[in-house]
Amino acid sequence: MTNNCWKKIGVAGDRSCPELKGIIHCRNCPVYSAAGRSLLEREAPQDYLEEWTNLLSTSGAATQRLAPRGTISLGVFRLEREWLALPAHLFKEVTPTCVIHTLPHRSNSIFLGLVNIRGEIQMCVSLKALLGLETADANSQSISPVVYERRVVVDKEGSRWVFPVDEIYGIHRIHANELRNVPATVSKVPETYTKGIIKWRDRNVSYLDEELLFYTLNKKVL
Repeated sequence: MTNNCWKKIGVAGDRSCPELKGIIHCRNCPVYSAAGRSLLEREAPQDYLEEWTNLLSTSGAATQRLAPRGTISLGVFRLEREWLALPAHLFKEVTPTCVIHTLPHRSNSIFLGLVNIRGEIQMCVSLKALLGLETADANSQSISPVVYERRVVVDKEGSRWVFPVDEIYGIHRIHANELRNVPATVSKVPETYTKGIIKWRDRNVSYLDEELLFYTLNKKVL
């Protein structure tokens, strides 16, 4: 019997294999599993490793050229009317919206519940509630006409959180001397959570204090 028997007498064939009565599906068969392992264990094609090594080393050099010493890489996103930023290295993943499963007697305005991110259960929080941001008027001109709500996964030294954002721009780099102090009239974000203000596309963006943010989440939710 050949290794692709599932295509002939298995579920992809005429289903005449006598083993199907007991194992139901070919994926439960040791022959099928062995064929899958052989694909994963086969040697890499010639020059494959060398090609990827060269590609990654070139990409790394390009990144260093794009981010000279003294620059700060920030992830820029929007909550209600406010544009905010956190250090880019905290961002682990950006996903489409997903179902939030509330927990009895635990979920509240800050801790929304649990979400499934690629098969892993993560805690989902509301930065809007934590920062005290008011719900924006849907007709406000300060909000983009096309909105793509997302879930953002951030991680700091093993402390991982998911939070919804109303819009996300991506990575923006600034020089450290571009950070300005926080005028009370510029941002509705509490001053204690803001390291400074940066200019981006003629907008004021609040650069959040990640140390205080993660400390507060761990204290209020865990």
